[in-house]
Amino acid sequence: MTLSLILSMSLFALAASLSPGPVNLISLSSSARYGIKIGLTFVTGASLGFIVLFLLIGFGLNYFIDVLPWLTQVLQWLGIAFLLYLSYQLFSDNGELSSDANNKAPSFMTGAIMQWVNPKAWLASISGIAAYIPNAEAFKVVTFASVYLPICWLSLGVWVGIGIFLGQYFQSPAKMRLLNKSLALLLAGSCFLILI
Repeated sequence: MTLSLILSMSLFALAASLSPGPVNLISLSSSARYGIKIGLTFVTGASLGFIVLFLLIGFGLNYFIDVLPWLTQVLQWLGIAFLLYLSYQLFSDNGELSSDANNKAPSFMTGAIMQWVNPKAWLASISGIAAYIPNAEAFKVVTFASVYLPICWLSLGVWVGIGIFLGQYFQSPAKMRLLNKSLALLLAGSCFLILI
């Protein structure tokens, strides 16, 4: 495996991970609302959930999807339903900054599950593997995943940093509600863009 291929994979991973999407918006929102610990916990779950998905697709799930093409539609609709549910939760949040609110904070498992129902994650996995490892050699799949994991985590961490920065300016419940409603609308909007 050449250094130029690894560099190319890295650039793909950076572009796919850093670009706005549902997981990025929840990373921003959770860190703005609940702080860096909750944000990074969510990001760690999302990064590991994505890599498990990536490896499964790399090791043969893509062939399963080729045999049952309707499965992609089912996964897409389940993903959209889950993302709309998260949008509703975010939109209806009262903005209170009490410690009891941490019970509703996005968790490690929320991050992991979110990647499995996130159409962007499926698209990034399938297109990345198809472009860089069309014959899905095991060593190359593992190498790509090894490159992707830290880039994904750091990219989502950037969104956590933005959330921490914004959170300093949204310390009142009214301002937090405004931020949450704005992010909820963006998240819901991303679902409709998936359908186009």
